[in-house]
Amino acid sequence: MDKELRILMVEDVPTDAELEIRELRRAGLRVAHRRVETEEAFREALREFRPELILSDFSMPHFDGMRALALARELVPHVPFIFVSGTIGEENAIRALKNGAADYVLKNNLLRLPVAVERALQDAGEHARRGEMQASQARLVAILEATTDLVGMADAEGRVVYLNAGGRRMLGIGPEEDLSGTTIAQYVPLGQQDRLVTEAIPTAIRDGLWAGESLLRIGDGREIPVSQVIVAHKDEVGKLRHTSTIARDISVPKAQEARIKRLNRVYAVLSGINTAIVRIKDRRELFDEACHIAVEHGGFRMAWIGLLDPNGVDITPLARAGFDEGYLDQIRLTARDDDADHCSLVARALRGNAPIVCNDIATDARMARWREEALARGYRSLVAFPLHVVDSRPVGVFAIYAPEPGVFDTEEIRLLTEVAGDISFALDHIEKEARLDYLAYYDALTGLPNRTLFYDRADQLLRAAKKHGGARKVAIVLLDLERFHTVNETFGRGAGDAVLKQVAERLAAGRLGPDHLARIGADGFAALLGDIEKEEEAAHFVEQRVIRLLHDPIVVDGQELRISAKAGIALFPADGVDMDTLFRNAEAALKKAKLSGDRYLFYTPELNARTAERLTLENKLRGALERRELALHYQPVVDLSKGGINGLEALMRWHDPDLGPVPPSRFIPVMEETGLILEAGRWALEQAAADSRRWRADGLHAPRIAVNVSQLQLRQKDFVVTVERALSGATDAAGVLALEITESLIMQDIEANIEKLKAVRDMGVEVAIDDFGTGYSSLSYIAKLPINTLKIDRAFVMNLTRNPGDVSIVTTMISLAHSLGLKVVAEGVETAEQANLLRLLKCDAMQGYLFSPAVPAERIEQFLRENKSLPA
Repeated sequence: MDKELRILMVEDVPTDAELEIRELRRAGLRVAHRRVETEEAFREALREFRPELILSDFSMPHFDGMRALALARELVPHVPFIFVSGTIGEENAIRALKNGAADYVLKNNLLRLPVAVERALQDAGEHARRGEMQASQARLVAILEATTDLVGMADAEGRVVYLNAGGRRMLGIGPEEDLSGTTIAQYVPLGQQDRLVTEAIPTAIRDGLWAGESLLRIGDGREIPVSQVIVAHKDEVGKLRHTSTIARDISVPKAQEARIKRLNRVYAVLSGINTAIVRIKDRRELFDEACHIAVEHGGFRMAWIGLLDPNGVDITPLARAGFDEGYLDQIRLTARDDDADHCSLVARALRGNAPIVCNDIATDARMARWREEALARGYRSLVAFPLHVVDSRPVGVFAIYAPEPGVFDTEEIRLLTEVAGDISFALDHIEKEARLDYLAYYDALTGLPNRTLFYDRADQLLRAAKKHGGARKVAIVLLDLERFHTVNETFGRGAGDAVLKQVAERLAAGRLGPDHLARIGADGFAALLGDIEKEEEAAHFVEQRVIRLLHDPIVVDGQELRISAKAGIALFPADGVDMDTLFRNAEAALKKAKLSGDRYLFYTPELNARTAERLTLENKLRGALERRELALHYQPVVDLSKGGINGLEALMRWHDPDLGPVPPSRFIPVMEETGLILEAGRWALEQAAADSRRWRADGLHAPRIAVNVSQLQLRQKDFVVTVERALSGATDAAGVLALEITESLIMQDIEANIEKLKAVRDMGVEVAIDDFGTGYSSLSYIAKLPINTLKIDRAFVMNLTRNPGDVSIVTTMISLAHSLGLKVVAEGVETAEQANLLRLLKCDAMQGYLFSPAVPAERIEQFLRENKSLPA
């Protein structure tokens, strides 16, 4: 033994003790010893000397060996105890062993002492290890029993063999209830059992584990959502022995998520109705629109608006949307509370001039008369809001029915009260307008609103925009007809009036109707653009709805007259937050435009330059698509183990005759914003497939070509058809194309995207996650995605040889991908050191300037002919 063994000897004969020590040392043991003869000395030695072995005589004049054994078992139960005695007798030996002695050795046979010592120490060590293991298992069980999550285990046939206390509480099972004979299926809803058998457990057996969301049925029959992991445990030959699972109740976060979704829908209702209020000036049309918005944007089951009849008692529904099926026609809608067939909630909302809520139609006594009819139509809760005019006199009701109970909480009622208030405001405003003389608000010649009405409607739009904190832009566009006075002077005022009427008709026939246009002067018009995202939309309006509409001549009395216009544009909130300021700044912009050669100018000079540049680039892009000026360059993907090209990434390039090479970072965003990416994306897929066919026809080994897919492309319903058409000319489509999609893009509408990507995978098209590590993918979804490759973003490769943190991240990514059966490609590799390190980390492939930048198809063809490879 390398370590010195501390031995406590209970012996009254010093020479006997020396003989025992000598025998142990002869056997190669390094020992330190202390001899004692009395109980007091024995106790002290146990405290101070802390022996690892005790050797004791059996009978001594001052201290009995059995007494020493009893003390040792009490004070140091882990220390082995061996009797070394001249005579002990068989009966005493048996008694000693039963009381805890490890062994006994006769003094006349000390040759056996080293063997007995070593065996006793080994037994003590094994006992200590078993004790530690039992303690560790006890700690693990304590942790499992302390957690609130469900932790359970079942045998290969699905019978429950263990369920922790948290799981029992979650499922409503008593702590003493016997689970023998019960199966997993008893706690899984019928709708989930097929998924458990066909997806979850087979996946766990195949991959080791399955993770996802599921449902559990608890003791009272309710179903609760859980986030669950199932692990398959197999024997040495791969046969399933048992499964274990951990499940966490996610009812609360799911309820919170549902509540946020409901509130977002109500916000959408509020936004949509506010926009409708600005746009619609007819009462019935406004009511129809409000009801449809509540159903379509708010997800409600049914909505209706009714107004009090002139008798002040009965209510006539003027608009409804959603699933009605004759429900309203059966109910007596009245403000009185003494009619057996009336709806008391509506009556109470009118009488109290306050919202009335019923959050559970199935149990609310106020709905007893109409409960069966309501439940049959899927109504589970409802709220009725009074509509009133400015003097707070109730004049009608806005009622909404939801398909779930408990929907209308404080926050939702607050938002819907605001909706009802806006409808009330619009109703009051419409009634006031009806009492005004038409000519006070409209231009008699053109039929367009005049300056007064234009101001009023602009104020409404600005108020709606201000409610959103200025997040929405509003544009005021002032138009001036150039040299209009010459028409009056040459052809007379009648011809001038005819010109104004035709100009107004052309403007009104565009995207904006008369509600958003006005005649504000002798030869001046104004347009109001609400809820725009970018200033370019105002420029598009002037170019497409003014300049283009006035391009064709106006015919008056057989004479063709050419009319042109100049425009000035001011934006809310950048150029002003009230109508006076915006109008004044639009006039200033118009004045500058009339003195310059520009067709239109923004009030802010910087916008003029930026907008002009943007529109110029957009127009050039449209021409480039028509003239096929775009090209595909290809960057090789290199196998890190073999060094050869095993893939290509197609990258779009544009060389404009005037601008020269235009960076993709400049023109790709413009294509995405304008929708041109759809046409360009189709072309890229078809061109990549065509190049692949051409190389293969020339006898070259053409690798798979990866084409980037944008968010707009993937969102299209015909996306799968588009990919299929691109492959239509390939004799073997299996190795032609791959699609590269960023992880943030694929997580938007995840379920729909998975179905689309599965469809293209079935065609033989591979799918890669681009820029992996920069988005927000859920690992549980990554395992479910129909993908083949993860591409590590260049940001992690750039400092790989200098930053240990990036090495750890990349190592984790590669390990994760390989565990999911995916290939890994590192992007942006520029140095041999980076490539060598990636090779050591078991990365499959790389692309970057170390091998080649993106090059034209002809250069790739040369690479393939030369079998170019990465230097070792």
